[in-house]
Amino acid sequence: MTPKEKAKELIDKFIDSTKVFYNNEWKTDLSEAKKCALICADECIKEHCHESEHKDPNAQDRWIEFWQEVKQEINNL
Repeated sequence: MTPKEKAKELIDKFIDSTKVFYNNEWKTDLSEAKKCALICADECIKEHCHESEHKDPNAQDRWIEFWQEVKQEINNL
C-alpha cells in the first residue's frame, strides 16, 4: 500500500465519525477526519519506535518514513 492509499484509507475510516449536523442535515467534516487520521499516524510512529528500540534501525527508519509520507498525503487531501 502506498502512503497516499493509506492516507485515503484512514480518512475514510474517520469521515463517518466526524459528521456534523448543520442546517438540518448531516455533513461530513473532512478537516476533523484529517485530524483524526494524523493522530493515528503519529501513534503508529510512536508505538513502533517504542516497540522496536532493539530491532533493525533501517526497518525503523523505513517505517517512520512511510508514516511521515502518510501524514503529508493526509494534509494534501
